[in-house]
Amino acid sequence: MTQTTEQSRALFARAQKLMPGGVNSPVRAFRAVGGEPLFIARASGARLWDADGNELIDHVGSWGPMILGHAHPAVVRAVAEQAALGTSYGAPTRLEVELAETVRRIMPSIELLRMVSSGTEAAMAAARLARGVTGRSKIVKFAGCYHGHADAFLIKAGSGAATFGQPDSPGVPEGVAQDTLIADYNSLDAVDDLFAAFPEQIAAVIVEPVAGNMGVVAPRPGFLAGLREICSEEDAILVFDEVMTGFRVARGGARQKYAIRPDLTLMGKILGGGLPAAAYGGRGDLMESVSPSGPVYQAGTLSGNPLAMAAGLATLRVIEEDSTLYERLEAKGAALEKGIAEAIARRGAPAHIARVGSMWTLFFTPDPVVDWKTASAADTRTFARWFRAMLDYGIYVAPSQFEANFLSDAHTEADIDITVAAADGALEAALA
Repeated sequence: MTQTTEQSRALFARAQKLMPGGVNSPVRAFRAVGGEPLFIARASGARLWDADGNELIDHVGSWGPMILGHAHPAVVRAVAEQAALGTSYGAPTRLEVELAETVRRIMPSIELLRMVSSGTEAAMAAARLARGVTGRSKIVKFAGCYHGHADAFLIKAGSGAATFGQPDSPGVPEGVAQDTLIADYNSLDAVDDLFAAFPEQIAAVIVEPVAGNMGVVAPRPGFLAGLREICSEEDAILVFDEVMTGFRVARGGARQKYAIRPDLTLMGKILGGGLPAAAYGGRGDLMESVSPSGPVYQAGTLSGNPLAMAAGLATLRVIEEDSTLYERLEAKGAALEKGIAEAIARRGAPAHIARVGSMWTLFFTPDPVVDWKTASAADTRTFARWFRAMLDYGIYVAPSQFEANFLSDAHTEADIDITVAAADGALEAALA
């Protein structure tokens, strides 16, 4: 950056003595892109200011929650009013009832839901529920899809479609890994092969309906419908992980956008309006098996925390009442995509932009990305140079080739124009 980063560097030096890698979540360390992370001091609308006072147009949005922009007045007001009444009770509140009612209005496939505090927690609970209800032990997930850091989901692909998974992190027992089966995203044949290889053993298929954790990868036509059909035929539970896509790719999430009804849905990010909140929910007959209604145990001290419920409810109320919000987001996304695609063509860059709604990723690979194999072929070194050049232009994008960027309602047409111009200049720098 042209401005100083002295304060961020000093904070990072202190942090490395206190936290693993100096951060509380790995991708924040900037190791995939080089350099040192910026420490953020404040945010408003579509902008961030770091500890040195440098101003940045933000395309990370706290990794997705800030669909209205940072420090939206309605959200700030709701949190402040609730904080004055107390920050946590460990008891039921009106807010959690009203938030659950709002979710069910927006996502009618969710008949019952349970609030938790993180997407990881929601995925863990949904997997346990699926196993408890079906009496089966195996879960199908897709290579490149991320469902939090629970043992059952930190699994990479084996040597073939019908191969047991292998742990992707030390500390994950092989016995746990063997109950997680890996398929290629966008491949129904791979899923069919797994069900054929493990008859009446698969409890659930869990999928990001729009992948966001290998970069943005859209489902091929018929893929999600095919998963619905397979799960129905095999008496397995279809779980949509909408922690990222929920209230993002459409008001009703991917379930609305693609007109597919999953059995269970995971929610987070936007659900909490920027505070730690998540949920899992779906068919009433399944959710009735969750304790205390049923035998499948799950609990949480801070589940339904009133501050998080207040922020989430304020956010969803705006989303529910603003009839043109998603039209505006789509228009901004389309303008960004068009501008960056034209810059790629003009530069002859071996890259392409992938976008679904207000989610986008610039992949440094000339070939379309449809799964983890094609995503992992991207040139991460060129991406790292592009990322650092974008920072020089005052644009903050996700510090990894394999993450999604997000637009908010606070991004203006001018912000889009500035970002496109920066991306063009950063392409020149990255390819030099």
